Amino acid sequence: MPRSRKRQGAKSALPDFDAQSFLDSEGISKKIVEYPPLSVIFAQGDPSDSVMYVRKGAVKLSVLSRGGKEAVVAMLGRGDFFGEGALAGQRFRMATATAVSKTTVLVVPRTQMAQLLHDEAGFSSRFIMFMLARNIRIEEDLVDQLFNSSEKRLARMLMLLARYGMEDRPQGTLPHLSQETLAEMIGTTRSRVNYFMNKFRKLGFIEYNGGLKINVALLSVVLHD
Repeated sequence: MPRSRKRQGAKSALPDFDAQSFLDSEGISKKIVEYPPLSVIFAQGDPSDSVMYVRKGAVKLSVLSRGGKEAVVAMLGRGDFFGEGALAGQRFRMATATAVSKTTVLVVPRTQMAQLLHDEAGFSSRFIMFMLARNIRIEEDLVDQLFNSSEKRLARMLMLLARYGMEDRPQGTLPHLSQETLAEMIGTTRSRVNYFMNKFRKLGFIEYNGGLKINVALLSVVLHD
């Protein structure tokens, strides 16, 4: 079990704490798992016994209703945690996690993760910052659904998926995402998504070139009143 590491100047370094390097270090119980595109990382109802961290790729979180209707609740990328409900006593997974593209995940057992958060101030700070950002994102998504047009919701979602405005460098090019998935994420129909994607392409906001490239000019749609 790793003990707390005291480093000179640790307080000032907290905002720049490298969670991935820390989790990759020796002495931390974890496993590294690679998932091909469209494979299930865990399913709704599976035992909730670990917390996961995306090293590379993209993960879709979705929930299936009793009537069989699926709703996409989050899209995650490099540097994101998921499965954190295990830390709050959640016995079973509340959602299904699916690899959108080739994805590498660090899997940390629940007890180990709890100990790390207790012992490591830098790691704990990084994790709390992530959870706060996730809560803010949920609130913004709700406002987006209530007040914005489907065109603006799609533009905002594409910018988020490309990680514009995130701490790490924007990806620019996204892994393949079906228009059905995008429609589920913003609460509209596939035909509407197809119409807006064609419009964005003609305006030069997006490009198809071995993937979906998101240009920063798409931000004008999000900011337009």
